[in-house]
Amino acid sequence: MSGERYPPMGGYVNPFGALIPSTFPPETDPNIVACFQMADQDGSGLIDDKELQRALSSYEQSFSLRTVRLLMYLFTNTNTRKIGPKEFISVFYCLQHWRAIFERFDMDRSGKIDANELREALLSLGFAVSPVVLDLLVSKFDKTGGESKAIEYDNFIECCLTVKGLTDKFKEKDTMYTGNATFTYEAFMLMVLPFLIA
Repeated sequence: MSGERYPPMGGYVNPFGALIPSTFPPETDPNIVACFQMADQDGSGLIDDKELQRALSSYEQSFSLRTVRLLMYLFTNTNTRKIGPKEFISVFYCLQHWRAIFERFDMDRSGKIDANELREALLSLGFAVSPVVLDLLVSKFDKTGGESKAIEYDNFIECCLTVKGLTDKFKEKDTMYTGNATFTYEAFMLMVLPFLIA
C-alpha cells in the first residue's frame, strides 16, 4: 500500500463495496472447511457476521457481534459484513495466534489480563502504546467499566483489532515511520469511523 494516496485519486473507495467470493486452497484443514460450510447456511460461499459469530462459537470462542464485525473489517477492509473462505482461514488462524498470546500473558490464569499484562501482550504483537493510551484501552475494554482494571479474551481481541487496525491505517500515512502523519478531516474520519461503527 506504500505510495498509494488515501483516498485514491479519481474518487472515493466505498468501504461497503462488494466482496468477491474465494475458495479454500486444497491444503486447508478439513475441520476449517466443515466449520465454514456449516456456517454458510445459504451456500453462497460467503458468511455474514451472525454466521461467523456462530461458527467461531463452535470452537469455544464466544465473541460479541461488534468483535466479529471488527474481525471482518480487518480482513476485508470493507463494511460488507461478509467473508469468504480465504478471509475465514485468516480470521481462524489469527484468532488462534491471539488466543495463545492472551493465555501466555494471563499469568494468574484468571481469564483476564490486567494493564501490565496487556502492555506486554501488545508489545509482543509489535504495538508500543503509552501509559495514557494503555489506561484508555483498559477502561474501554474492561467489561466492568474500568472497575476490575482487566479485560477478558473477547475484549482483548476487540482491543487488539482496534490497535492493529488504527496502527495499520496510521502507517499508510506515516510512510517514513516518524510517528507523525498529516490527515485531511475526511481521511481521518474514514480511517477511524469503521472502528467505531463496527
